[in-house]
Amino acid sequence: MDKVLLKKQLASVGRVAVLAGGKSAERPVSLKSGAAVHQALRNLGLIAELVDPAYKSVDTLKGFDVAFIALHGRGGEDGVIQGVLEHLGIPYTGSGVMASAIGMDKVRTKQLWKGAGLPTPAFYVAGRNDAELGFPLMIKPAHEGSSIGMAKADNAEQLAQALKEAEKFDSDVLVEAWVNGPEYTVAILGDEPLPAIRLKTPNAFYDFEAKYQSNSTEYLCPAGLDESDEQVLRQLALTAFRVAGCHGWGRVDVMRDEQGNWQLLEVNTVPGMTDHSLVPMAAKAAGRDFDTLVGEILLDALERGDG
Repeated sequence: MDKVLLKKQLASVGRVAVLAGGKSAERPVSLKSGAAVHQALRNLGLIAELVDPAYKSVDTLKGFDVAFIALHGRGGEDGVIQGVLEHLGIPYTGSGVMASAIGMDKVRTKQLWKGAGLPTPAFYVAGRNDAELGFPLMIKPAHEGSSIGMAKADNAEQLAQALKEAEKFDSDVLVEAWVNGPEYTVAILGDEPLPAIRLKTPNAFYDFEAKYQSNSTEYLCPAGLDESDEQVLRQLALTAFRVAGCHGWGRVDVMRDEQGNWQLLEVNTVPGMTDHSLVPMAAKAAGRDFDTLVGEILLDALERGDG
């Protein structure tokens, strides 16, 4: 959207609460996202204030006209803050209560996709419905993001250790068949899947270090796919996003296995929003700068009104 037109459409917006921080394991990333979003909204001429739910009561939100959710992880991405905002009658960005809760739960997201006939790696929940998948395996806390608590296991000893570590973060631990192949992510903005990004890392997988600390991680956008593959991937991501009940904006992570088949990994309903994050990178490839992206996400919340 043209920035001049966007500013006109946002001109009547009152106070905007940028929710960031919180108490989840992803707090440091959330603070960075919130700071970037806050600056972008101010650049658009809006009255925006940072609100950290870890230190301020939800009653603080009553004086705001709309909320931009930049909270990652539990309490912000799982439907909790969305429910609070709906109770207060404050429009907010991103998916609603149910879709947020589902998207935060990797197991239930995969169950939904599987039920809808969408491709996702074979899996089980440790200690609940253990299955023989063979090694290697990927171990993930079911309700964490930013690759926190994730590990690859090549044998039984590594599996036991990985489960022990993952259980520090979550009582539900997802054990997933290892996918040997390139990883991609597709950002969704409204009804539009943005250009895919290929993630390349020398690490065993795209872990926390590769995401936030490494200088060797590569992000390819364009992703190097031919036009047909790019369109198939984008449409698959949009379908997966909708099947999970998501709307507004978000991101879907996908891998391509050795047979060339796409395999859905997870959906992110409040992805990172720094100027180096993946959604802004995809938006830039589609012709939107960071301020415009933030403005469009906020405009969607206002047009929807009820979250």
